[in-house]
Amino acid sequence: MAVTVETLEKLERKITLSLPLSAIQSEVETRLKRLARTVKMDGFRPGKVPMNVVSQRYGYSVQYEVLNDKVGEAFAVAANEANLRVAGQPRITEKEGAPEGEVTFDAVFEVFPEVKIGDLASAEVEKLSAEVNDGAIDKTLDILRKQRRTFAQRAMDAAAQDGDRVTVDFEGKLDGETFAGGKAEDFQFLVGEGQMLKEFEDAVRGMKVGESKTFPLAFPEDYHGKDVAGKTADFMVTLKKIEAANLPEVNDALAKSLGIADATVAGLRADIKKNLEREVKFRLLARNKAAVMEALLAHAELDLPNASVQAEIERLKEGARADLKQRGVKDADKAEIPDDIFRPQAERRVRLGLVVAELVRANNLQAKPEQLKAHIDELAASYEKPEDVVRWYFSDRQRLGEVEAVVIESNVAEFVLSKAKVTEKAVSFDELMGGQG
Repeated sequence: MAVTVETLEKLERKITLSLPLSAIQSEVETRLKRLARTVKMDGFRPGKVPMNVVSQRYGYSVQYEVLNDKVGEAFAVAANEANLRVAGQPRITEKEGAPEGEVTFDAVFEVFPEVKIGDLASAEVEKLSAEVNDGAIDKTLDILRKQRRTFAQRAMDAAAQDGDRVTVDFEGKLDGETFAGGKAEDFQFLVGEGQMLKEFEDAVRGMKVGESKTFPLAFPEDYHGKDVAGKTADFMVTLKKIEAANLPEVNDALAKSLGIADATVAGLRADIKKNLEREVKFRLLARNKAAVMEALLAHAELDLPNASVQAEIERLKEGARADLKQRGVKDADKAEIPDDIFRPQAERRVRLGLVVAELVRANNLQAKPEQLKAHIDELAASYEKPEDVVRWYFSDRQRLGEVEAVVIESNVAEFVLSKAKVTEKAVSFDELMGGQG
């Protein structure tokens, strides 16, 4: 088989494939004979349909199938012989004027690029660090106490204040008309916790049981209820009940109720610290990894295969449709989503994937079995039965693949940090958990 490889532009290549017609015809006949043994047709017993009838009915589709298979095989052999790393599927078209007894095709396709990574010693990376202090432990304790708070009715002449649970009736009107979702009876909420819009909370704060109040409420432009977003409604609220919150004390009984092995205050604080430190570690890893990947991209040169970018765009579009479907959007799976919305994200993902793959290949940064095991053990440590979680990961190739990708990224991050100019920056626990810094 004569093979020629032609460079069209950047990553685009063309191979001309020639196939003998005799080989195609022979395979078509073989498949038609096989088909004749099983095909069912009116007026004939199974396996007794004449070959000319089978050929007339199925010849075209079998020939199309054989051509597809033979061209695919020929392309795979040719690409392998030429040591080409093909990106995506080739576009195959039949050529006119083939020599007698042959059929000729052009296969146009892209190859994966050569990735050039510059000197990482000149890369600059800011590496974050953070510590779990007593303040962070105290905040977590407050959250745990709030989750276990109880409520007791206040005296009739008491005024509603932050932290109280109130029961109200309310009705809102726009231009004198009640709107959908604007009316409720025996509605409960916690004052001062942002469950209601600020004007609503401000109106209720300081009210006593039995009191009613009217007030204007301006809905924000980005309010989830589109009918009222950006409009001002007139509300009337009546306060029916006020309950004061009672937070459990931080003592050994609280530690015991939370299932802490060492059921003491010190044991509870130590357990919280351990869990927060695990969370801080994972957050820092993620943030520092992201900084490394940015530095890596800045020091890499490569052309992007359009086929890979397009495949990534399609993946992102499918993800967006699935998200719309989950939100209850009608015909979400048919939603027309322009490619350009996802193109920058897809290009970045493809670029990063190729750069990371090259760095891993060139520096032997693959995930080692002991690294996978250590990472899974760490993920499982916060669960009640860690051994079940470990088994869950190792029982599924896809889940294991996801862990492998994380470990490889960590290996890449460590490698780059060992070469680059690293600036250490300490951030507070709140900054780290809030995504700032």
